[in-house]
Amino acid sequence: MDIRFMHPADQIVTIMNRLYYYGMTTTTGGNLSIKDSDGHVWISPSGVDKGNLRRDDIIEILPDGTIKGIHKPSVEYPFHLHIYQVRPDLHAVLHAHPPALVAFSVVRKIPDTSIYPDAHILCGSIGMAKYALPGSEKLGQYIADAFKEGYHAVMLENHGVVIGADDLFSAFMKFEALDYCAQLEINACTIGTPQGIPLEKIEYYHQKVMPRPDAFVLKECSSEERALRRDMCNLISRAYDNRLFTSDQGTFSCRLSNGDFVITPHAQDRKYLTSEDLVHIKNGMAEMGKLPSRAYAIHAEIYRRNPDIKTIINAHPPHIMAFAVTHNDFDARLIPESYIALRKIKRFSIEDSHLYPEKIAQAISLQSPVAMVENDCVITAGTSPLNAFDRLEVMEYSAKSVIEAMRLKQSIVPISEGEVDEIETAFHLK
Repeated sequence: MDIRFMHPADQIVTIMNRLYYYGMTTTTGGNLSIKDSDGHVWISPSGVDKGNLRRDDIIEILPDGTIKGIHKPSVEYPFHLHIYQVRPDLHAVLHAHPPALVAFSVVRKIPDTSIYPDAHILCGSIGMAKYALPGSEKLGQYIADAFKEGYHAVMLENHGVVIGADDLFSAFMKFEALDYCAQLEINACTIGTPQGIPLEKIEYYHQKVMPRPDAFVLKECSSEERALRRDMCNLISRAYDNRLFTSDQGTFSCRLSNGDFVITPHAQDRKYLTSEDLVHIKNGMAEMGKLPSRAYAIHAEIYRRNPDIKTIINAHPPHIMAFAVTHNDFDARLIPESYIALRKIKRFSIEDSHLYPEKIAQAISLQSPVAMVENDCVITAGTSPLNAFDRLEVMEYSAKSVIEAMRLKQSIVPISEGEVDEIETAFHLK
């Protein structure tokens, strides 16, 4: 689903629904706007339940200042108009105050996006606007002055964040990435010191794009593949809902019985992926008219080396990634279930991911089904979609348990080597 083809009022309802139900805003908090091709600004209302917003609730502001709608526009609408005045290249503005970004705004600090390079590329440099009364002319001027410097994301002192973009979904992706970095940095600071990637290396990795595969025409889709695509979409949507994926990040692939595999597309909204959006890969070629995830080549190599692996997932959940950005080892000997699912987690550098992916492919097997790539992702492999997905969930839940345990200021006691031997024998892991 591409929300850019929806009416502006419906776009605002759709994105506000995501903000509210993912805990990124409160019942009456946050505001969204779109400036359409006629110069009309559509904006969310003031004081209306964001969890039950309808298209009729959205306000239209005409170029002459006339306000149309059954409610008052958001009290923050002046700063939306200020932004559109100073940045004619922007056609959507998002303002919200999720807890992690509020934490940064009240200490008046900008999240470090260099700890997760994809977020840095998406968000760019981030500005900071001085505090002023919500809805005031002064606040509008402070925010507009920051956007005038060329930023697409501006933190507000003691107030949250404002994002501007060409369309509302792009604004949401930037916002989601920045909020993710804020959560990640907070988690990382609980267990150690986050290690960012130098900006010149981020640019280098970004420019080293995976070559686009040759294309082939998919003439027919078997019942096996149709069922697999359906099941994949269900789990991909669940991964997004459980905050294991973000809207444009997270790769999921499954092997077919003939050796081909199906994989998520590049940079499409994981929340609303449909069966036809997924990409069939055959002998290194991609289904005509579709661009697969940049991870397709490493997935292909893992499948080539491991006939028993049927599913591979790349993800970056915010608790396990705290270990990846602090370069701390993660010990799965927490409870029997975590050790059974994860075993020993191998670590790789982000340089391996971008320059030497074969090193990672060689290390993945059913005996070693999980890997961590610093500042990049975690990888899980399994014998079925549910098996690999379960490993991903166990990894994130286990990492969250460790972080919570560290907040108790007590020593973590792992399962002993003798107890591990007992588990391996009982569950045939050797």
